[in-house]
Amino acid sequence: MLNALDTHLLNATPRQRLRGWPRFLTEFLYFGIKEARSCLFVGLFFAAVFLVPRAGLFGLPRYDVLLLVALAIQGAMVWSGLETWDELKAICLFHAVGFALEVFKVSGTIQSWSYPDFAYTKVFGVPLFSGFMYAAVGSYIIQTWRLLDMRIRHHPPYWMAVLIALLIYANFFTHHYIGDYRWYLAACALGLYARTTVVFRPLDRDRSMPLLLGFVLVGFFIWLAENISTFWGVWRYPNQLGAWSVVHVSKWSSWSLLVVMTFTIVAHLKHIKASIHVAQP
Repeated sequence: MLNALDTHLLNATPRQRLRGWPRFLTEFLYFGIKEARSCLFVGLFFAAVFLVPRAGLFGLPRYDVLLLVALAIQGAMVWSGLETWDELKAICLFHAVGFALEVFKVSGTIQSWSYPDFAYTKVFGVPLFSGFMYAAVGSYIIQTWRLLDMRIRHHPPYWMAVLIALLIYANFFTHHYIGDYRWYLAACALGLYARTTVVFRPLDRDRSMPLLLGFVLVGFFIWLAENISTFWGVWRYPNQLGAWSVVHVSKWSSWSLLVVMTFTIVAHLKHIKASIHVAQP
């Protein structure tokens, strides 16, 4: 069924007669449907986060149930052809990168946040399902790239993009020791991607937007999801242990930078690199 929907979305009949508001509304509708379809893993996974009781199910702790759900969703997407094996490899990399960051952040010397509930699948205080929260971002970008037929214009040289992505990731660790250079890295990313645009196709015509705007928008929606997740007690920041409070807005910038890093990993998929125009010096 979803394969049939994808076929329709990717081969929508040209609507040359549409003009003005009818065209805008039709394209906006298709854009919304493609975005929703791209959020398949995200939507199903976070639905499980909200629906699985804190006490767990069938004698299994909540974190363990969430791990099984995430694995089932991922396996079903590959089995049905909604995700390729190359894309699965990228998802696994996102999981590993995210899990390593989680282990560091919840460690006894850092304690940026914590997972308060018991689980059999906790390693170094971090439930294994947590890596899928980072993988969900990668899955969304991969699916969006395909369904919206995304092409990147004036992408910076790959070595520069990789370097800034590595520095962003390193800063999540090093800012506990040598200071937070987030805004310096954000300024570098701003300069690096200033000319970069993303061309996409909601229906039958190409549209474009600054890639930087895409980074900020995705980061904002992740920040919203983080607020919902902490409200439901999936994890907690130190200031939320007594009573829940809104996650500080500064986390929005952190998530936006994480999206830059995730985008760089996705951009190195072989079949995606062909749709990227690297800016020439």
